[in-house]
Amino acid sequence: MGQHQHLNKTAESASSEKKKTRRCNGFKMFLAALSFSYIARALGGIIMKMSITQIERRFDISSSLAGLIDGSFEIGNLLVIVFVSYFGSKLHRPKLIGIGCLIMGTGSILTALPHFFMGYYRYSKETHINPSENSTSSLSTCLINQILSFNRTSPEIVEKDCVKESGSHMWMYVFMGNMLRGIGETPIGPLGISYIDDFAKEGHSSLYVGSLNAIGMIGPVIGFILGSLFAKMYVDIGYVDLSTIRITPKDSRWVGAWWLGFLVSGLFSITSSIPFFFLPQNPNKPQKERKVSLSLHVLKTNDERSQTANLTNRGKKVTKNVTGFFQSLKSLLTNPLYVMFVLLTLLQISSFIGSFTYIFKYMEQQYGQSASQANFLLGVITIPTIATGMFLGGYIIKKFKLSLVGIAKFSLLTSIISFLFQLIYFPLICESKSVAGLTLTYDGNNSVASHIDVPLSYCNSECNCDESQWEPVCGNNGITYLSPCLAGCKSLSGIKKSTVFYNCSCVEVTGLQNKNYSVHLGECPRDDACTRKFYVYFAIKVLDSFLCAIGLTSYSVLVIKIVQPELKALAIGFHSMILRSLGGILVPIYFGAVIDTTCMKWSTNSCGARGACRIYNSTFLGRAFFGLKVALVFPVLVLLTVFIFIVKKKFRGKDTKVSENERQVMDEANLEFLNNIEQFASSTEE
Repeated sequence: MGQHQHLNKTAESASSEKKKTRRCNGFKMFLAALSFSYIARALGGIIMKMSITQIERRFDISSSLAGLIDGSFEIGNLLVIVFVSYFGSKLHRPKLIGIGCLIMGTGSILTALPHFFMGYYRYSKETHINPSENSTSSLSTCLINQILSFNRTSPEIVEKDCVKESGSHMWMYVFMGNMLRGIGETPIGPLGISYIDDFAKEGHSSLYVGSLNAIGMIGPVIGFILGSLFAKMYVDIGYVDLSTIRITPKDSRWVGAWWLGFLVSGLFSITSSIPFFFLPQNPNKPQKERKVSLSLHVLKTNDERSQTANLTNRGKKVTKNVTGFFQSLKSLLTNPLYVMFVLLTLLQISSFIGSFTYIFKYMEQQYGQSASQANFLLGVITIPTIATGMFLGGYIIKKFKLSLVGIAKFSLLTSIISFLFQLIYFPLICESKSVAGLTLTYDGNNSVASHIDVPLSYCNSECNCDESQWEPVCGNNGITYLSPCLAGCKSLSGIKKSTVFYNCSCVEVTGLQNKNYSVHLGECPRDDACTRKFYVYFAIKVLDSFLCAIGLTSYSVLVIKIVQPELKALAIGFHSMILRSLGGILVPIYFGAVIDTTCMKWSTNSCGARGACRIYNSTFLGRAFFGLKVALVFPVLVLLTVFIFIVKKKFRGKDTKVSENERQVMDEANLEFLNNIEQFASSTEE
């Protein structure tokens, strides 16, 4: 008898161990799958940020419209976030996350599709023909853009192209693809966190959450490396003979293989979705047990009348919940500390998003860096710095057990230092390039008050040039000319990128001593002084990003103490919604609109309509870019100072340190906040 009982206990123990192992394996599988999905969403986000400038050029659109495309991700996210957050926890969460990853991947692939239907990219309005190598042509006139290696398309073709272009809005597919990516990304964060919170061991959820955040940062690093590689490749690689392309990656018309990044991230997202469809809804129960319990539940029909009564009660409960929701929301919006917190974080995040969205364009236009170089530098140095800053910020708060006032003061300190860095950027702005017809007269001897309608000079007034053409050439006098024709050139030699134009009358009048009045294809490079400024700028940028990341992590802690305990979840959710709608959607648009005002030369399509910007006034660009950032950050300092004053007055004599219980809530809130940053900057979500 005793032996029989011993066997029963052994069997029960073995069964219990098997259940624990099954639960552990199921949960570990979920964590592994969720890690891949975090990498996938961060990869997709950073690919979009890096491709904005390329998309702007490829679709011939303004920066503000490119900003709207970038913000479509948040539009998609906001469309479904409420439904996913509310109904998601009641459904099969792993499968919902899997569906989300599938939609996210489909959106990325849809974004890349226009490339395959748009035809070849035309970086110039003229059709290139091959001049014989080392040939030299002398012309009595300087219609070099009409003859000599370029032939104008016939009026019939121009008219046909005009109709085609005016009826084509292929950028809408990129907009919809990015919106679809936003819809697909929605369930990953909220449902993944709630699943971990439900089934992780007590006190371990924060560890898993932090690990996921750290693993997710692999996505931006991979994205920057791939983006740097693809930016070097010509957009139509594999379709055209690359030896016929006469522009380089440093040319403002260059478009890299932007579509490859979206294909890679899309396929990665789709692949990451597969494991979720094989995971259980509840890792505590095997599949068979769940099916049996479901069957038993369906067979229980002995209490149907009470179920009808329950439905009536449920309807009343829903009405009560809706009323309670609006009362809770009213309570939040009448809390001055919370409203101030939302406003100051919105301003801080807006500065961060705007900076990260257009940092690639800024580095290209201000310092002459190629997209590939900018991507590589930001990916290899800045992203790990931001990740380190995030964790250090959390560590400092935890190590020194800062009170609410201490956390607010810590945020103020980092914000003040960051603000000072913004001011240092101004002396690092380079002078605008010397461009004949934009910053100088066409003869290159005098500066002009405005780049609009600069009159032709005697050196090119008889050349009958197309003034809307953008085929920049660099004179050996260090001045950039809009085209060989507008430089007054009359002969050329060489082919493709090595073509040199001679006897340029506008170069001649600048008084060169060597009598070599020639120009070569491409804009003149930046001088050594500007290059030195770039190195200083980048070093400060890394420090600024580090401090910004430290400060941003502390903001999520503040919400724990400034609202009532029962309103914490709503406070975090409402805060996230405001950041996404007013930050993620609007910021890229108005930053883009401000940047557009500094453009000196716009491209024109075959119909004569304005397209993408070819060159900016770098001095005005720097002032506008950093001026807008300063205008956003300065009110944050004021609001934080007022915030500290009110908190001191309100919580005088009270314990405002974060307790262990609240620390777990803080960590989960912190995760959600960092997820937002990761998506915005994919640093982040910038």
